[in-house]
Amino acid sequence: MMRQWRINFIFILIFLFSATIIGRLIFIQILNHENWAAFAKGQQKLFLQIPAERGEILMKDKNGNFYKLAINKKWNLVYVAPTEIEKKEETAEILSQNLNLDKEFILDKIQNESFYEIIKNRISDQEIDNIRKLKLLGVYLGEESGRYYPQKNLASHVVGFLGGDGQGQYGLEEYYNDILAGKAGYQEGERSVQGFFLSFSEKLSPAKGGEDLTLTLDYNVQFMAEKLLAKAKEDLEIEEGTIIVADPNSGKIIAMANFPSFDPNSYSEVEDWDVFQNSAIQKIFEPGSVFKPIVMAAALDKEKITPETTYVDEGVVKVGGWTIKNFASKTWGKRTMTEVLEKSINTGAVFAETQVGHQFFQEYIDKFGFFQPTKIDLAGEIFSQNPEFKKGYEINFATASFGQGIEMTPLQLAMAFSVIANGGKLITPYIAENSPKNENLPGSGEQIISQKTVSQLTKMLVNVVEKGYAKEAKIPGYYTAGKTGTAQVSFSALGESKAGYSGKTIQSFAGFFPAFNPKFLILVKLNNPKASTAEYSAVPIFHELSKYIIDYYQIPPDYVEEEQQNP
Repeated sequence: MMRQWRINFIFILIFLFSATIIGRLIFIQILNHENWAAFAKGQQKLFLQIPAERGEILMKDKNGNFYKLAINKKWNLVYVAPTEIEKKEETAEILSQNLNLDKEFILDKIQNESFYEIIKNRISDQEIDNIRKLKLLGVYLGEESGRYYPQKNLASHVVGFLGGDGQGQYGLEEYYNDILAGKAGYQEGERSVQGFFLSFSEKLSPAKGGEDLTLTLDYNVQFMAEKLLAKAKEDLEIEEGTIIVADPNSGKIIAMANFPSFDPNSYSEVEDWDVFQNSAIQKIFEPGSVFKPIVMAAALDKEKITPETTYVDEGVVKVGGWTIKNFASKTWGKRTMTEVLEKSINTGAVFAETQVGHQFFQEYIDKFGFFQPTKIDLAGEIFSQNPEFKKGYEINFATASFGQGIEMTPLQLAMAFSVIANGGKLITPYIAENSPKNENLPGSGEQIISQKTVSQLTKMLVNVVEKGYAKEAKIPGYYTAGKTGTAQVSFSALGESKAGYSGKTIQSFAGFFPAFNPKFLILVKLNNPKASTAEYSAVPIFHELSKYIIDYYQIPPDYVEEEQQNP
């Protein structure tokens, strides 16, 4: 009897266990079939992202010929499917020998639980042949579209580069990344129960290519500007240099050159990342006497002075216990405001600032855009809030009148000079002709000084070139308006903690031509050239570039030289 009970008990257990299994199978295969089928399908399906074709970046010359700055190029690569590789150590060793890569780097990739790992990009023809002959399990040849910069160093700070993560870095590549990148697509694939890749299906979501950018830069002017900076390095031993060429009426940037530059094709080899910075928009400096036209603009516009207003220079002026001197400690005696610009007299600039008054002077500095970014369509633009100047000390206003103790970027200074050249409007510069991000119409902007002020100041700046320290900027047959600047570099700008100024200088010249119907504005800025003043460094470079532009664009002369009259 006891034995029969045990047998029955075992049968009951077997029945209950079988019923549980059958019930579970009914639940999975019948009642919940769709969910589990979807789960299985999800395990067997894979989706490969199809990258979008990135938009190209192009520039033109005056004749409409196109030059490509950034394009997409097909590159071969080696990739592995780690789940398919059985002999991981052996495979890593073989690949290491044939691809000239570290074995541990390859082994780390192979040991990942994934279906796609890139081992090496942009492989050579010899490496392609080697991989094909090896016929290694789980090792494949593929193709990818990579970024290539055909012009190499040309306009590299404007263009930027595409980083290893597929994101634009610096310049246009970063600023317009979303527009250039387009939208990725997807291809559906299938793998076996064991996890091996089988095939791709016809199902896909197509990629949408990015938009191309056509720049305002003129290829030949950009090339000449960079050539002149390279020559300045050789002749003047400059540490850095920037040249900006713009249409002062529209804000169109025709050239933006920096020295030193870099090749974006090999950006990863650059050791000093500081070289990636676009000095035109990402480095501030004290401009020196090239800033004097701004204080004159304020005083003229408020009708506190005229170009003929005189004052007596005694060589020095005392301001709040400080002594301000002229360059080389010169004394000029009785001089007009026009002569203050011609001779670049520091005490004359201080006089003009006192006439306009501190409050109005600061207001005009703000109007000219020195406390805000220019909003150019390039990544990483900076600007200075000028906190020291804004403290409002008497000495701060005095030194700012001749461009010391006040900071700006080269582009801010160029746009301020554009105000004088275009009839008094502060405009927004731009560098992509077909920019969907450009909210401002070319040439539109706020009127910040009167046409009368513009006319008076232009004549004063023409006299700087005709009679002053910028004679070397003159092109026979053309009137040019401009101003030199030789500024001391503060210790703080060099990263030193002590106060005061070093022996280094920044020498610059800003000018526009033809002066009374301006077509072009050029700013030349040189860091610590081996010359005493901008008269012997920046001005000759301006002359050479402006002569090139006049000939290249065939700009008609203002006068026949023998018939020249005083403006």
